[in-house]
Amino acid sequence: MKADNFNLQDYCARIGYTETLNADLPTLQALMRAQLFSVPFENLDVQAGKLVSLELADIVKKIVYNPRGGYCYEVNSLFAIALDAVGIDYYLVGARPMFYPTRRARTHMVVIAKINGEEYLCDTGFGSFGIRAPLALSAVNQSIQQDDDVFRLACSDGKNFTLQALTKGEWVNQYGFDLYPHELLDFIPANYFNSKSPDAVFVQQFLVVKHDELGRTILSGNRLRRVEKGESTLTELSPEAIFTTLKTEFGLTPESSV
Repeated sequence: MKADNFNLQDYCARIGYTETLNADLPTLQALMRAQLFSVPFENLDVQAGKLVSLELADIVKKIVYNPRGGYCYEVNSLFAIALDAVGIDYYLVGARPMFYPTRRARTHMVVIAKINGEEYLCDTGFGSFGIRAPLALSAVNQSIQQDDDVFRLACSDGKNFTLQALTKGEWVNQYGFDLYPHELLDFIPANYFNSKSPDAVFVQQFLVVKHDELGRTILSGNRLRRVEKGESTLTELSPEAIFTTLKTEFGLTPESSV
């Protein structure tokens, strides 16, 4: 994917990336980590009553130049644009969130990067239990340590994968996907659902996640949770404190009132 207003140097400045850029695995790993730690997963536009734009130029303007964050379609699209500029091949796939009590549609979007014949799951926009580095699809059913989190890709048929996170000693399904390539326009209905449906968690409450080297900070509704080295602390916020927290913890300015 390409956007006329995308500048690779500006993107690298936005995410604090100062290493060399090559179409190789170290660059893929470093780029994903830099974006994940710099660009928050956030739904401020949805909370302001807006329909999130999937126009690539709008995504670049919002995240690189405003600067803001976004949810999966936005942050993973930006990551795909960057991969294209670096020369790393990739494609988009749809994923089915699996942590809800009932079965859901494939409303999540991830990136599959391809380097030297190997394919890697990349995701900079899944929230609290999102992966923190690319996962090789060949490493199925293997426990992969990423900082203080542990993940695995469960797969029994070579086609259908389930991302799982090790939580309190148990493997918990996060999302499932196959390798059928999608275009960004294929996610327009899911984006509308997540922007406008009262059944969508993004419509119901603030949902903001910022990852860092030690863990992640999560705002869900009026609850602020800090996860660091496997330990979690929870704070309930007043409506006024939510706005202050968005600024101090995530560097964001809300566009609506609680």
